[in-house]
Amino acid sequence: MASNSRRNMSSAWTQQQNKDFERALALYDKDTKDRWQNIARFVEGKSAEDVKRHYEILLADLHQIEAGRVPFPNYKTSSRKLNELQ
Repeated sequence: MASNSRRNMSSAWTQQQNKDFERALALYDKDTKDRWQNIARFVEGKSAEDVKRHYEILLADLHQIEAGRVPFPNYKTSSRKLNELQ
């Protein structure tokens, strides 16, 4: 249940905020002093605590994926496309 509530908080982020967040993560690694404050400056409307929490949610999701607990999506693909891939 906690995971669902975390995802709901995460969904409150706009596409632009996520893009800005990802760019800022690339600039400020884990050894950067005041990392979360620096990242928050790049993400309009988000605090240092917001971006830190967003990062923690991202890490938790990655761990779930890497552990095989998240199934692959069932994309609808035409038989023609499947034949092209083989």
